[in-house]
Amino acid sequence: MKKILPLLALAAAFSISLDAQTINLKETTDLSPYVFGHNLEHTRAAVNGGLSAQMLRNRKFAGKPSRNEGVCAEWSGIGEKTLFQQISLSYTKHIGNPGMNRSNEIRSQSVQNLTDGQVAGIFQKGLSLKKGETYEMRTVTRVSSPLTLKVELTDRDGARVYATKSLELKPANDWVVSEFDLTTSADDKEASVRYTFGKKAEVIFGALSMMPKDNFHGMRSDVVANLKAIGPRILRWPGGNFAGEYRWKDGLLPVDQRGPLQAATEIESQPYSHGFDFHEIDTDDFVALCREVGAEPMITINIAWSEPEESAQWVEYCNGGEDTEYGKIRAERGHKEPYNVHFWSLGNEMGYGHMEGPKGPEGYAEMAEKHADAMLGVTPDLELCSSGPYPNDNWAKHSAAPLADKVKYISLHHYAGGSKQFTTPEDIKKSYEEITASFQGNIDLAKRMRESLDATGKDLHISFDEWNQWYSWYRPSCVSEGIYAARTMHFYINESAALNIPIVCYFQPIGEGAILITPEGSRLTANGQMFAMMKAHQDGKVCKIGDNEDYSTAATIKDGVLTITLINASYDSDREFSFAIKGKVLEARLFSSDDVTPHSFFSESPLEVTARRKDIKTVLPPHSAAILRLAIK
Repeated sequence: MKKILPLLALAAAFSISLDAQTINLKETTDLSPYVFGHNLEHTRAAVNGGLSAQMLRNRKFAGKPSRNEGVCAEWSGIGEKTLFQQISLSYTKHIGNPGMNRSNEIRSQSVQNLTDGQVAGIFQKGLSLKKGETYEMRTVTRVSSPLTLKVELTDRDGARVYATKSLELKPANDWVVSEFDLTTSADDKEASVRYTFGKKAEVIFGALSMMPKDNFHGMRSDVVANLKAIGPRILRWPGGNFAGEYRWKDGLLPVDQRGPLQAATEIESQPYSHGFDFHEIDTDDFVALCREVGAEPMITINIAWSEPEESAQWVEYCNGGEDTEYGKIRAERGHKEPYNVHFWSLGNEMGYGHMEGPKGPEGYAEMAEKHADAMLGVTPDLELCSSGPYPNDNWAKHSAAPLADKVKYISLHHYAGGSKQFTTPEDIKKSYEEITASFQGNIDLAKRMRESLDATGKDLHISFDEWNQWYSWYRPSCVSEGIYAARTMHFYINESAALNIPIVCYFQPIGEGAILITPEGSRLTANGQMFAMMKAHQDGKVCKIGDNEDYSTAATIKDGVLTITLINASYDSDREFSFAIKGKVLEARLFSSDDVTPHSFFSESPLEVTARRKDIKTVLPPHSAAILRLAIK
């Protein structure tokens, strides 16, 4: 692709010029803060290898060992004459819902050193260490006789030792938990952790843990900072699809003791961790994260497997006082004040084949109402959201409408497009234009949903709580998707009030769209850059802009400051924006790129603005966005 020309040169070249747009500062509409929402679902790379600070893979030894070696997945054995066995004597466990128990969730790793003096044990490669960083380590073990267990951080082959700790272990009637810190002496992106002993004896590993010491409630502090930067005002958790696998009461156990959760009907949920989630984040951690980033929590219950009583207990744990059974449990865990979680979803994508539970609207409505009644009995003013294969007139009539007195929100999801080609100039342009135009799918679906719900005669809100490009979580993000995200957000900002869509959640920011994560660090993608830009509209009132049928602009006003965001979605032409408004320019930033293919990002630079007595003008290059903030007299 050609390099982007300087802004002033473009103005004289391939320019699309429009008449000045009017911005009505007097007739404004309220903007729901929850339009700026995101999902935090335990799928794929969002938690494991993403938000979670846990560095060890398969640290609770779930699944089956490979071949005839007896060593659990992700681990390797040490010692020529060593017996490795996965055994059912387990440190991890589940609480409740016995019908959800699946084989291979609850296991431990046995290591028997068959030769005195031989070094035996297990190790894991592929860890990224930073020089001088301190790591919190934990081992949960049982031993057959007194021995020294050496824990080392080394290079890939174990030749260089960066940090070491010797644990003196003795036989006991229960598991022994050892906690200690290790500080590394070198940088190494391909390091190993090794657990070894030299005595003829057995060591059973129930769980192992390794995290940077600067973690936030078991989460990576750098990822939390980037999540905060994109400004979520509501976070939906733990699913999505994963809601059907989740057991909230397991979160009352110590994190190392929570049994791995195996995906049953939707193996895609955990493709990078052998079909298991290791329950690194519980309700307390999630609420702490919401408070840290400024978001309201939105919790999705496991409606297929949980009894209504259990859902009510979850509400009581979050909202009950110390005089209630589960409020007392929360207080005893160090959280005296109620969390006051008001947004709750009654399952996810019910009626589809990939979710367990009722497939028809009547059966779902009957089940959902029982949960709703139990939950509202604990906290009467909950905001509840029902689910289904929407938009669907049959479900609207036989599920949404019967539940309307108790459940005011109806969930809607949309994923646009599919795989794209970027290998020729023609492919790049075609793919870019398809991706950036696909935001129209969100518009069409929202309007169809509004018509379907209005036909019931009930006052029902849309919770558009999943939207993105299809399979975007399996490929690198790019500027093309950044423009798509920006155009979609402009639609929601401009039209959410008219279409009664108070809640909008992008799926999903961490490791799958808005925040790029590697073992060494994290950064905002092009999508993330657009969300960070759009958060300037939060808490403002929406101003109607003339000639905005393509949603290239959005404007809000708050405390005398007018915020305008601009998008030039054209692939090869710059665009002039002119507004019949006057004011003092407080901020003017351009987000541009000469590349729209995978792995591309926006570069930030000052936006050239011409301010006259009666209007303000600027020019945006192709595939770019900008923010303009004015003090209005």
